[in-house]
Amino acid sequence: MPQEIPRPENFEELRFRPSEPRIATTAELKKTRLGRYAEIGPRVVLREVEVGDFSYFERGGEAVYTRIGKFCSIAANVRINALAHPLERLTTHKISYRPNEYFRWLAVDQSVVETRKAHAVTIGNDVWIGHGAIVMPGVSVGDGAVIGGGSVVTRDVAPYMIVAGVPAGPIRDRFPAPIAARIAALSWWDWPLETLFDAVPDMQTLAIEAFLDKWENQSPVPSASAK
Repeated sequence: MPQEIPRPENFEELRFRPSEPRIATTAELKKTRLGRYAEIGPRVVLREVEVGDFSYFERGGEAVYTRIGKFCSIAANVRINALAHPLERLTTHKISYRPNEYFRWLAVDQSVVETRKAHAVTIGNDVWIGHGAIVMPGVSVGDGAVIGGGSVVTRDVAPYMIVAGVPAGPIRDRFPAPIAARIAALSWWDWPLETLFDAVPDMQTLAIEAFLDKWENQSPVPSASAK
């Protein structure tokens, strides 16, 4: 009988690449938290943003005062929580709220800053935002939603809804409601790395109902190698 080749002690961990976030050298981040495997592309600007595990920004994206869930795919030139200029003032120009850029001894208008923070954006898990889309202040995007490229999102987007247009409106449900509910209950985005590793081939080959039938009765338990 052939002799079994001994495995190194960390054999299980060899399946996983390093989990540290990848940040392009030209990206600008301020007061931003990144989850495992998060990826921030070239010229992305993030200010007070939380990015969940496995989520990524392609080149040229921007987000301010935003919480982003896990496994989100954010295409190039997306802007999340775009600045709403003060329409009620004499001018919409930034001279009224960032006069410090032009004059000494005149500070940033903190009321504008606090208003932006109060209208933070929330993006759920497994959300796909297409190229050049804009998400306006205060919007909430549910798990599994899809935002078409070039859209301007001014209202909340329901989970597993596909929206597009200016302003963005519903196109169709991504899945029938019973299937979407089963996916939401599965919360696969919270699975440990071992379970995700094992599930990927089924993600690639099984129809959605077959995948749910196989995986929704399992109880993934993280092992020491995934921590």
